[in-house]
Amino acid sequence: MELAQLAAKPQLIELTIDDKALVKKYGEIVTFHTLDRLPLETFMQLADANQEHVGEMIEVVKPLMLTKEGKPIINKDNVLPTDILIAAITVIVEQLGK
Repeated sequence: MELAQLAAKPQLIELTIDDKALVKKYGEIVTFHTLDRLPLETFMQLADANQEHVGEMIEVVKPLMLTKEGKPIINKDNVLPTDILIAAITVIVEQLGK
């Protein structure tokens, strides 16, 4: 197989936050979208961010939390509750690890 056959434009995929405590708190499963593949630079930034540099990880992941139209959810006017933000980061990192 030629490597070029594996290259493709990133596509939006839906991710789900279905943690029982969060579903109970917010009354339903929370969904959002992200890209199914990342530029190498973004992937490496995410890999380099760790527990000691949570702020860095948040900055790398924020642009990956998207609406179903592919627009960033977090911007200068909109922020997420901390528990949902942390859950979304976890879901994104788990998805990218697959």
